[in-house]
Amino acid sequence: MDKKRSFYTGLKCRECGKNYPKEPIYVCEYCFGPLEVDYDYKAIKKVLNKETIASRHPSMWRYRELLPLQSSPSVGLQVGFTPLIRANRLAERLRVRELWIKNDAVNFPTLSFKDRVVSVAMSSAIEFGFTTIGCASTGNLANSVAANAAYAGLTSYVFIPSDLEEGKIIGSSIYGSNVIRVDGTYDQINRLCSEIAGLYDWAFVNINFRPYYSEGSKTVGYEISEQLGWKLPDSIVVPMAGGSLINKIYKGFNEFKDLGFVDNRHCKFYGAQAEGCSPIVNSLKDETKFIIPVKTPETIAKSLAIGDPADGPYALDVINATGGYGENPGDDEIIEGIKLLAECEGIFAETAGGVVVGALKRLIETEKIGRNEIIVLCITGNGLKTREAIENKLSLSAIIAPKLENFQELIESNIKNKEKIYYASHS
Repeated sequence: MDKKRSFYTGLKCRECGKNYPKEPIYVCEYCFGPLEVDYDYKAIKKVLNKETIASRHPSMWRYRELLPLQSSPSVGLQVGFTPLIRANRLAERLRVRELWIKNDAVNFPTLSFKDRVVSVAMSSAIEFGFTTIGCASTGNLANSVAANAAYAGLTSYVFIPSDLEEGKIIGSSIYGSNVIRVDGTYDQINRLCSEIAGLYDWAFVNINFRPYYSEGSKTVGYEISEQLGWKLPDSIVVPMAGGSLINKIYKGFNEFKDLGFVDNRHCKFYGAQAEGCSPIVNSLKDETKFIIPVKTPETIAKSLAIGDPADGPYALDVINATGGYGENPGDDEIIEGIKLLAECEGIFAETAGGVVVGALKRLIETEKIGRNEIIVLCITGNGLKTREAIENKLSLSAIIAPKLENFQELIESNIKNKEKIYYASHS
């Protein structure tokens, strides 16, 4: 993708519509609204079609005309086009007709959807001449910034809560990043990073590069549409932290509609948060237009523990506009959701995945989502990163001597235990 084929025209305020040039800025100087990327859709429509997309390498860059770069990407060339899996066994357990899993738990290189947003933001930062990359993170973003910065030969600083899961701390430190653990919540860390971004000439992917960063999430929507045979689902369940992902999938679906790649099937959007930190879902359930921040998140789903979501109001707009809803399962339901997805589909998701499955279960039981719909669940991260959440919730395997009789005794004991459980549940 050379410079002549760039189709993004600059930035635009989401609130007042004021236009800005292609710069590393993120807030409107007139109304303080957030900036987002603007495109020349008429020009895109002349050069991009379904056949062209399908002929390209299976990565997120097959949709490159709809992403904000002026030249070829510098990092993340293999990111995206993760599997969309027909989840028949999970569908049977939940008693729904058609269920699909968009599995970003196998994304490259750090096993989360954050590899998408970092690839766009970091490639853009390199175009602008930045050599130091930073982020405020609840874990997955830190991993991706550290890994991709190492690949690009850049210096990186990642700021994370001090009580983050060990797997995510190691998953950033291994790449030689400057890992700064802060004794505070994500929201406090984000404010600190905003001050640092104003003082140092660094590219913070989710602060001064947020307009570019968030566009990477659209590719989740593009891929779901293409992998479903160029159509949209009836319902989609998306985990919400800051609220950007659900917004951008919605934008991606609408862009494909406007370009004529999919029909006008109506898709309802459902947001999933954990009970211990669910400011957006709380607002939905209370039927209020304003989001009340959660000052002290208390949940095992640390990757979603953002008490004051930057894109929360826009997430509310998407959910309400599409006729969707939101749910906020508790920790026990989250663990049950992780186990259910693993046992039924062989997918080990992190705690955010358990939140999505737990939310879907509630939404089906309350008839917010119909059992005959085409449903997509967004799984955004790998369970190997959050083992602490479930390690004490699993039955330890038995240890036997290397003798046949010991194995036979174990088998007979297991059969008897299963019979006891069966009769107890049916009595």
